[in-house]
Amino acid sequence: MASFTNNSLKTTISIITLLSLLNFRHAAAVKGGYWFPGTSITSSNIDSTLFTHLFCAFADLNTQTNQITLPSECASFPKTVKQKNPSVKTLLSIGGGSAKSSDFNTMASQPSSRKTFIDSTITQALANGYDGLDLDWEQQSEIDEMNNLGTLLNEWRSAIKARSPSLLLTAALHYSPDANSVAKFPAQSITLNLDFVNVMAYDFYAPAWSPQPIVTRPHANLRDPTNSQVSGSNGISKWISAGVPANKLVLGFPYYGYAWKLSNANNNGILAPSTGGDTSIGGGTPSYQQIRSFISQKGAIVKYDANYVTNYCYFGTTWIAYDDLQTISAKVMYAKNSGLLGYFTWNVVQDNNWALSKQASQTWGA
Repeated sequence: MASFTNNSLKTTISIITLLSLLNFRHAAAVKGGYWFPGTSITSSNIDSTLFTHLFCAFADLNTQTNQITLPSECASFPKTVKQKNPSVKTLLSIGGGSAKSSDFNTMASQPSSRKTFIDSTITQALANGYDGLDLDWEQQSEIDEMNNLGTLLNEWRSAIKARSPSLLLTAALHYSPDANSVAKFPAQSITLNLDFVNVMAYDFYAPAWSPQPIVTRPHANLRDPTNSQVSGSNGISKWISAGVPANKLVLGFPYYGYAWKLSNANNNGILAPSTGGDTSIGGGTPSYQQIRSFISQKGAIVKYDANYVTNYCYFGTTWIAYDDLQTISAKVMYAKNSGLLGYFTWNVVQDNNWALSKQASQTWGA
């Protein structure tokens, strides 16, 4: 019986994969980046030549009307970024880390509210010249949230086919298809309905949600030599095992770090004892630009750990894990060699004179 079940599962996954490949067109690669308004880098300052896909974040879900509202800067985003790169695809991202999962679940739980939401997203995308829509519904933890997500994606894709078949539909999702031991993402619906998935392979750890006792940890490690299941490569493997094809997966990496305070300045490696977060730089979550300034001003020691695939630096009791040029290169090569569709970053405004974006683009190649 076990053999029959496994073979049936494999057959189902193969059929889903085939249907997915027949129904969707894939770019040669995704070199993606998220941007949000109200920062020091305006949309006109983005070097869009370094990207194939740019996401404007975020449109908000109005819980009263179930329609979406856009920041004013997102209305002009497609036209602005295409001035430097006419071929770049622009996507309107909806939700974000601060949006409540319960709000999205309430909307997705009823046919009428789903339809209102879907119609609103397509209308806004077409009215403002977007090439696609991106769902950033985060923090799911319940089975009904996953079921409602699957239904939403099914109906969303059908509506796009009916109104504007060329629109892309993507989602930024948890690094693993397992939100927890009970709630699993709807891999079949994701595979059949999304053009690709932005896998958020970051925020694994932070001082604020570190296991006890507190020790320094990289928050976006590609691997974990301690045999932990928490790593980017393990998440990707699980998504593929769940039935989502590798060429629909886009590996995410952060342009920011987390700052930790060492218990002892002389014990400064990964898993070193820590007293918690260090808010003296970037409020505890410094951008790559701030990290490079910290290194330059303090003469901080910089390390690269190939076992975890992460950079970290330290000065005194300040310890910061982050992605530098060497880490970015290794992650991009992993994505390319693993047959993934590409990579994306959160977020472009945190780069340092486009150094990381240039490194990523050059590493992947044309």
